[in-house]
Amino acid sequence: MKTTQLSGSLRANVGKKDAASLRNAGMVPCVLYGQGEQTHFAVKQVAMNKIIFSPDVFLVELDIEGKKTKGIIREIQQHPVKDTIQHVDFYELNEDKKVRVNLPVRTTGVARGVLNGGRLNMAFRNLTCYGLAKDLPEAIVIDISSVRIGQGIKISELNIPGVTFLDPASAMVISVKMSRGAVDEEEEEEEGEEGAEGTEEGAEGAESKKEGEGEKAEEKAE
Repeated sequence: MKTTQLSGSLRANVGKKDAASLRNAGMVPCVLYGQGEQTHFAVKQVAMNKIIFSPDVFLVELDIEGKKTKGIIREIQQHPVKDTIQHVDFYELNEDKKVRVNLPVRTTGVARGVLNGGRLNMAFRNLTCYGLAKDLPEAIVIDISSVRIGQGIKISELNIPGVTFLDPASAMVISVKMSRGAVDEEEEEEEGEEGAEGTEEGAEGAESKKEGEGEKAEEKAE
């Protein structure tokens, strides 16, 4: 995963009034848990926004008044109207313990089915993954170049060393669906094969006819 840094300050008090005061001062109340006691701290809102409002998932190196640790964002609370960040929960990482995290799905290439007029459907924008922090990629990258109309890629077909997918294995991550004006390559190939067979049969029939006419001509001459 991508790594970023955040500096925080310990909270002297924990409560709604203290949290409101921090938000008014441009800070975001946070908590770090997962390895021992919880740590309550605050981070500048501007710095937090750069991480939260990003398509990437980050491993965060936290520096809380000199105490350094690594964590991932586990939960975010936002204002129901303003969408401003109200509170963030961080899960402290242990290099020897696996962690569950949602990673974004990204595609490479252009599906053959899309080139033929089909419509690409992404059923999952994120996948729930489980593994050691060192094994977790920045994103789940899927090559869709060979996918035709009516085909797709299931979670069970994905393979990333050290990573286990927790979503249903039979679920389709991406697929290409038929749309108006689309051309199915397989149907075209079948029609082409049938046409070729018909041409061969016609040629064979013509040759048989010629042979028959030749035999009749020989009989008359005799």
